[in-house]
Amino acid sequence: MGETSSLLGSREEESKSILSPIGNKATSYSSTGSSKSFCTCMPCEGAVGVSFVTCPTCQGSGEIPRELEKQLVALIPYGDQRLKPRHTKLSVFLAVLICLLTCSLIVFFLFPRTITLQPAGLNSSTVAFDATDIYLTITNILNISNSNYYPITVTQLTIEVLHLSLVVGHISNSFYLHIGPLASEQIFYAVASRIWDENTYKICTWLKIKVHHVLLQIQGTLTCTYLSHSEQLVFQSYEYVDCRGNTTVPHLPAPHPP
Repeated sequence: MGETSSLLGSREEESKSILSPIGNKATSYSSTGSSKSFCTCMPCEGAVGVSFVTCPTCQGSGEIPRELEKQLVALIPYGDQRLKPRHTKLSVFLAVLICLLTCSLIVFFLFPRTITLQPAGLNSSTVAFDATDIYLTITNILNISNSNYYPITVTQLTIEVLHLSLVVGHISNSFYLHIGPLASEQIFYAVASRIWDENTYKICTWLKIKVHHVLLQIQGTLTCTYLSHSEQLVFQSYEYVDCRGNTTVPHLPAPHPP
């Protein structure tokens, strides 16, 4: 019984010493793993060589060692309004809506659209003859329409001219043509052809024949680049060319023969 009462007395004294309020002089304490003695709120008596800073949790009326300045932990009550921000659902909804709207706009403006090629017909032609062949040079017009919301660059044009399913002329031109968003441009290209068909030669040289026209099939490939992507566009047209005179007046392209 005597030992029990002594233990209870020692525990009460310890609790009183721990829970006792801080007086005018600050109570010293020691950190774990260190033999240095520090104090709370106000500097300890006899603490030599230790610098102190104002304690942010004592309403400016106390000081703490500078070594412990970065080890302070802020305790916020559970019912503090700072832990319950207002309009949380509204903020999340607006953030999601803005993200969806931004993605939709990016997809709308960057989505690839059709680049339209429209042969505009024959611009001019020249013809020459030798003993067996016809040398025909034609200049055509090609309209290019960019339906995208970003610019494109035309880099190469390849043309083949066919007569009676035979290739009579061929060109391949490399150039740099910039076409802006929702804009259109024209390309003039000339192709020199050599026709060696005997019947066509008679049609173009005999004066008794009143109509001196030959049908030429034009097949082309246009290479353009946009958004670090290269694309090849194919087009085709048919042209009736007067092979008797030295020039041909521009006219609309002829329809596809049946």
